[in-house]
Amino acid sequence: MLIKLTRRSDIKESHVTDEEVYLQRRQLLKQFGFLGAGALLASASNQSYASWFSDEKQSQFKTTPLKYKADSQNSSLILTDEAKVISHNNFYEFGAKKEQPAQLSQSFKVNPWQLKVTGECENPITLDYDDLFSMFAIEERIYRLRCVEAWSMVIPWLGFPLAKLIAKAKPTSKAKYVAFETLYDPEQMPGQTNRRLGGGISYPYKEGLRLDEASNPLTLMSVGLYGKTLPPQNGAPIRLVVPWKYGFKSIKSIVGIRFVEHQPATTWNDLAPQEYGFYANVNPNHDHPRWSQASERRITGAGLFAAKRIDTLPFNGYGEQVADMYQKMNLSQFY
Repeated sequence: MLIKLTRRSDIKESHVTDEEVYLQRRQLLKQFGFLGAGALLASASNQSYASWFSDEKQSQFKTTPLKYKADSQNSSLILTDEAKVISHNNFYEFGAKKEQPAQLSQSFKVNPWQLKVTGECENPITLDYDDLFSMFAIEERIYRLRCVEAWSMVIPWLGFPLAKLIAKAKPTSKAKYVAFETLYDPEQMPGQTNRRLGGGISYPYKEGLRLDEASNPLTLMSVGLYGKTLPPQNGAPIRLVVPWKYGFKSIKSIVGIRFVEHQPATTWNDLAPQEYGFYANVNPNHDHPRWSQASERRITGAGLFAAKRIDTLPFNGYGEQVADMYQKMNLSQFY
């Protein structure tokens, strides 16, 4: 007899975010009064991307189905229609207003693509577009996403553990951190050179993790969501997903991964270190300077106004898998 043991981090079907709500989350947050990293530099949009995204515009960028191993912890979940995943996004390379990434990214070219893994490693690697989908088996991971703005949802990502790529690259003893970098291509990403359009942050976008964080089994290199390849506004063709950290750590459209000896500079931490820490672990016991992090609005599938305020869990509920990495750190701090 097979007995399935559940953990606190396991996701229930009722907790999976309805894609219709996912589409309209920015309007919801505006109604709830949330402001955060995105609102720091740009106002939220009132326009629904779903209504803007006509069939004619949709034909400019096509997502394709992926073969993947279903999430073993949530194999019975029934996901909503794929079309509802399309939404307003924070991807300032395509504009700081919430509708701009979707509007301005549909001609974005993801093939050819190169992702270079370099730095303090024995086996530097260059992956082309096809390698992203064939070098490692694609898995489904249904994760909670906790935004620093105090809202959350649940999304079925597709990808492979970053640990597998790290193992293939064989980092040396000097490698203590992993630095990530987004594509820099102002011709395709107009926000990178137009400060008003791109929110005034420095490009290319950069992020970083400690090597042990990057090697954790939860850390995912995502190449899709809801059964298909990523749309450009969600970080095509490959992005990072770190579910126990605030969402801004999950860098999009990655072209560079470097193993380094010292803590790397990261975009939001450089811009406003008092608000966006390098570690950025979800921590209900340390407030953001402008709002509480003790609770969040969980956007579910019960309708536009059904987002419920729930208590935020340390490490976004993934403490069993990650807390031991921070035993020597002061958990009352905003990382």
